[in-house]
Amino acid sequence: MKKHKSVKIKLGTLILMIFSAIFGFNNSLTAYYQMGYSSIIWYVVTAILFFLPSALIFAEYGASFKGVKGGIFSWLQKSTNEKVAFVGTFIWLAAWVVWLVSSTQFFLISVSTTLFGRDTTQSWHLGFLSSTQLLGVLEVLFLVIVTFCAAKGVDKIAAVDKIGGIFTLLIAVGFMVVSIFVFFLDHGHLAEPLTAMNLTHSPNPAFQSPIAVISFIVYALFAYGGLETTAGVIDSVDKPEKTFPKALILAMLAMTGLYVVNILMCGISANWNTQLGSKGINLGNVEYVLINNLGVVTGHGLGLSHSASLAMGSAFSRFAGLADVLAGIAAAFLMVYSPIKSFIEGCDQRLLPDKLIKLNKHNMPERAMWLQAIIVSIIILFISFGGNAAGQFYTILMDMMNVSSAAPYLFLIGAYPFFRMKKNVEHPLSFIHGKAKIWTVTTIVWLVVAIGIIFTCIEPLLTGDYSTSFWTAIGPVAFGIIAYVYYTWREHKEKQAV
Repeated sequence: MKKHKSVKIKLGTLILMIFSAIFGFNNSLTAYYQMGYSSIIWYVVTAILFFLPSALIFAEYGASFKGVKGGIFSWLQKSTNEKVAFVGTFIWLAAWVVWLVSSTQFFLISVSTTLFGRDTTQSWHLGFLSSTQLLGVLEVLFLVIVTFCAAKGVDKIAAVDKIGGIFTLLIAVGFMVVSIFVFFLDHGHLAEPLTAMNLTHSPNPAFQSPIAVISFIVYALFAYGGLETTAGVIDSVDKPEKTFPKALILAMLAMTGLYVVNILMCGISANWNTQLGSKGINLGNVEYVLINNLGVVTGHGLGLSHSASLAMGSAFSRFAGLADVLAGIAAAFLMVYSPIKSFIEGCDQRLLPDKLIKLNKHNMPERAMWLQAIIVSIIILFISFGGNAAGQFYTILMDMMNVSSAAPYLFLIGAYPFFRMKKNVEHPLSFIHGKAKIWTVTTIVWLVVAIGIIFTCIEPLLTGDYSTSFWTAIGPVAFGIIAYVYYTWREHKEKQAV
C-alpha cells in the first residue's frame, strides 16, 4: 500500500505564514492616525514586554508539545487542567469568529480600492439589493469559497499564505522605500516634524488623557495578536522543535522593526493635522488616505503635474488594495482553519458531538469549519438585512471582540509557570531559567495585558459612553461563562451516565 506523504512546512514558508497571520501593514498607519509618532514608544514597549517574552514562551510550548494536536488547547490542558483549557480556548475561538465577520467587510473595501482606486462599496447595488445587503451577500460568498478551499488541506493554506506573506512584505517595504525617496526629494524635510513633543504626545484629541493613552496597549497587542494561531499547524512543520521557535523569533524581530520604521515613514509625507485631522478619516480608510497621499506627494516631488500626481496617488492606492486583498485571503485561509482546529483537536472527544470532530480525507475538521462558516454567515446576513437594530448589534460585537482577542493571553501567560513545573513534560527548549525569573517574566507580561484590557474598558466611561464600556468588558466574561456552563453541563451528564 502506498504511504501518504505528509506535507512538511519549511522555515521560510512558516515565517511567511506567521507574517500573514500577524503582521498588518495597516497597523502602522492606524497607529500613526491614533497616536502619531508617540505610538512608536508603545509598540516598542509592547514588543519588549509582551511580544518578545510571549514569543519565547509560545516557542517553549510548541517545542514541548510538538507531537500533540490541539494547539493552545493542549498547551493549557497539559499545563493546568481541562476546564481552564476549555474556557480559555473558547474565549479565544469566539474572538476569532467575530474577527471573521469584520475581516470580510474590510476585504471588500480592499477589492474596491484595487479596482477603482478608492472605497466605492457604499454605492454598490444589484437589483433589489441595497449596498449594505449586497455587501453582506458578497461577504458570505467570500467566506464560503475560503472555507471550501481551506478544507482541501493544509498544503493549500500554506501555498496561499506564502503568496499573501510576500505581498504583505512588498507593500510594507515598498511604503518604506518610496517614503525614503520622498525624504530625499524634499531635501530632508518632514511633513510631520520629529520632535520630543511629537514622540511623547499624540496629536489626536481622542488620545490625550492618560487612560486613553494606556488603553492604546490593546491596539498594540492586536498588532502582534495571532501569534498563537500558528500553533495549529505545528504538527505539519518540518523539525518543529527547531523550526518553530526560530521562525517565531525571526518574524518577531522583522515585524517590530517594520512597524516602527513605517510609523516614522508616515510622517515624511503626511502632516497629521493637515492630512488626518479632517472629518471623514477613520480606521477603515486611513491606510488608503495615507498611501494615496504618498503617491501624490511623490508625483509633486518628481515635478509632475497636479493631475499626474493625483493619478500616481490612485495607482498607489490600487496596489495597496491588491496587497490587502491577497493578504486578506491568506489570513482568512489560516483563520477559518487554525483556531477551530486547535479547539476541536484539543478537546476530549466526549466534550463535543462526534460529527463535529470528524476529520475529512485531507485531515481537516471540515464539518466544524462549515459550522463556523454558517454561524459567521448568519451574523453577517443579520447585520446586512436587519436594519438599525442589526447595526447596533454589529457595534456590540466589535466592542466585545476588542478585548476578547487579548483576554486569552491571560490564560496562556498565566499557565506558563505551571507548565515549567511539570516534571512529566519534556522541555527541549528553555529560554527563561530559574523559578524567580519565570515568575517575574510571567507577572510582567500578564500585567501588561491585564492593564491594557482594564484601561480599554474604562476609557469610554470618560466620554459618558457607558454602553461601549459595558460591552467591551462583558465580551470575554460572556464567552467565558458560556464555555464554563457548557463544560459543567457535560460534566454533570457524564456523572449521571456512570
